[in-house]
Amino acid sequence: MPLTNLPAFASDLVADLEGLGTERVDTPVIQPAEPFLDMAGEDLRRRIFMTESETGKSLCLRPEFTIPVCLRHIETATGTPRRYSYLGEVFRQRREGANEFYQAGIEDLGEPDIARADARIVRDALHVIANRLPGTPLSVTLGDQGVFEAVVAACGLPAGWQKRLIHAFGNHAHLQKLIADLSDPAPSGVFGLEVERLAILGMLDDEAKLIAHIDATMEATGYSTNASRSPAAIARRLREKMELANTRLDSRTLALLKEFLALEISLAEAPEALAAFARKAGLVLGAALERFESRVSALREAGVDPASITYRAAFGRPLDYYTGLVFEITPAGDAAVLAGGGRFDRLLTLLGARERIPAVGFSLWLDRIASAGGAAA
Repeated sequence: MPLTNLPAFASDLVADLEGLGTERVDTPVIQPAEPFLDMAGEDLRRRIFMTESETGKSLCLRPEFTIPVCLRHIETATGTPRRYSYLGEVFRQRREGANEFYQAGIEDLGEPDIARADARIVRDALHVIANRLPGTPLSVTLGDQGVFEAVVAACGLPAGWQKRLIHAFGNHAHLQKLIADLSDPAPSGVFGLEVERLAILGMLDDEAKLIAHIDATMEATGYSTNASRSPAAIARRLREKMELANTRLDSRTLALLKEFLALEISLAEAPEALAAFARKAGLVLGAALERFESRVSALREAGVDPASITYRAAFGRPLDYYTGLVFEITPAGDAAVLAGGGRFDRLLTLLGARERIPAVGFSLWLDRIASAGGAAA
């Protein structure tokens, strides 16, 4: 089906993407919903347009390209390294703009030199935008999911809290709320009251007794384990809830976490600033900081000045599959995101790849680039 209402620069953009050593691919508009519901994150999940097949299988209109391109790569059993590019329609509810719009981008799969691939993807995103918007100043904001995870782990948080904080990375309001809960946690609502009641009955310390109690309660109330979580799964969740509710961090550790999240500096200064923070805090962040420094060096080698990029320690993107680098590009002084991307090393394995495939990529919002071009004109 021919694409309509494309920006005038679309053909030049496709040529740019192909000139960057990519293979142009397309994916079906109708996609299985499960991968997006499981891996894309809450922000995207609630914006997806869902439908259903005649057999009852959950389907959706393609809400983004990363997961479909990765699925296609796995299904075609194509070797790596491989660089794919795409241009097509995506469908999701947006606060501003049409719910059906065009995206283009690159997915870089299987490059073993992580720093080199990260630097290349940032350079390529800047290159194609600059070619569409000559003379328009651009701002780049960069974060690192891996550094955040290393800080959270080094702070000694229980696994449940680590999981919660990492899941919230990229959602500033939610992350701040969780940190506030860490300073003064308290069970709330029906679930919190149930945890307290079971603790009084002494069941939370006896897993077998707790599972038997939940099983009997489900049977008495008519709940089916086929339609809901099993008694064992509910028991694990209740025990985790108790652990989370009972966790309190000392003021020093909370202050360190807040100090880290407040970091916002030039990327050129960030390696030393992060190293100084780790030394002051007494945190061991070795491997994460080494990867960070390698990326900064690789950006210089790729011709991108780190001094032109802002590093924000609290910056993330609202997709659950990111694992390391995350970045966005906007017009200087404007919040409209023209490109966004990052590293997603776990995604292909979760989608069914037999071996781990490192991956990084970016997407372009063509309608926003077109609007920025019109404003510049």
